[in-house]
Amino acid sequence: MGIRVVMLTGDNFKTAAAVSRTLGIERFIAEVIPQQKEAAIVTMQEEGRVVAMVGDGINDAPALAEASVGVAMGSGTDVARESADVLLLGNDLEKFAEALAIARWTRKIILQNFIGTIAVDTVGIALAAMGLLSPPFAAFIHVASELTFIMNSARLLPRREGVRRAAESHREYDTRKLSGVHAG
Repeated sequence: MGIRVVMLTGDNFKTAAAVSRTLGIERFIAEVIPQQKEAAIVTMQEEGRVVAMVGDGINDAPALAEASVGVAMGSGTDVARESADVLLLGNDLEKFAEALAIARWTRKIILQNFIGTIAVDTVGIALAAMGLLSPPFAAFIHVASELTFIMNSARLLPRREGVRRAAESHREYDTRKLSGVHAG
């Protein structure tokens, strides 16, 4: 998904190294206290990164609050849940990947609607200014385009199959992009 994963943990170095190796996480920082987690988040942000912090404990709360997006696990502590921007139900990290896929899908549709509205309105204004568009026809085009953008937005309505399909297509696209293969 194009995400760089960094594990920040209070666990000892040996445990963190084993977990990191098992999960394929290239970078980890072990034996950190809450303030060090928060400082690591700040450092990454100063490097120009958008940082999502996923955590579940009291020791994660400062970093969750500092991150660009704090994500708490639903089974975590009250302090972690209150410090986060997003709350995932349960304790499954795959929910984070699903939430990210939905967020990316939503952003894509919002961008399509924004660009489409600007384009239609710009063309309509230009044609009307040149006298090539009558007021009733201009109103029809405006309403028709708004209905089109509303229908485009309706793709965001919850449908488990649609969400899964969006997530899968996003993963496939990211995989192709990372491997240098582009579909025509």
